[in-house]
Amino acid sequence: MHNENPSSFRFWIAAILLLAASVSLHALSRSEVAIARDPLSKLPYEFASWKGEERPLPSKVVQAVSVTDYTDRVYLNSERDAVSLYIGYYDSQRTGSTIHSPKNCLPGAGWEPIRSGYISVPMNGKTVAVNEYVIQRDRDKLMVFYWYQGRGRVIAGEYSGKFWMVADAISRNRTDGALVRLMTPMKDSESEAQSRLVSFTQALVPYLNQFIPK
Repeated sequence: MHNENPSSFRFWIAAILLLAASVSLHALSRSEVAIARDPLSKLPYEFASWKGEERPLPSKVVQAVSVTDYTDRVYLNSERDAVSLYIGYYDSQRTGSTIHSPKNCLPGAGWEPIRSGYISVPMNGKTVAVNEYVIQRDRDKLMVFYWYQGRGRVIAGEYSGKFWMVADAISRNRTDGALVRLMTPMKDSESEAQSRLVSFTQALVPYLNQFIPK
């Protein structure tokens, strides 16, 4: 008797559904609703105990990810702890300009995945689930938080993000959204790196609706 691997079966079902959704999305030819938003250049360089500076990406990288708008910064706190912030915003994802998962991009830059999972970040009386990803290159190790945000949702899951993008394209005529990614070195300890990213996330998120429309 031949036994199917349940996880493999679920993967192929999800892949088929996403392919069908992608075909449906491209078939929708309506012009999308233009949503007013501030450019990411206006995101504060100082909030809570953090102070940041811009680190512009090479033009070939910007072209490769096909973002409508982005910011790439390094923030330091009073203890000189560093958090790297990248936000890539897309005003439409109908025609191939789609958000790239860090799980695809970072290994391409030489970073090896150590582990991945989810973490719940307390936020104004509720919790927000984001991806937690640990990567390593030579002796350098980073902790990464990332999530997908747009159209009033903060989503960790890759498949969930695709599902809601297609659902909103059909029901709201919108596919705009952003990837938000934070990274910090793990030179002290994993718990301190995690605490640092949690604190930064809590300070950052209240500002984002101005730049990533609901």
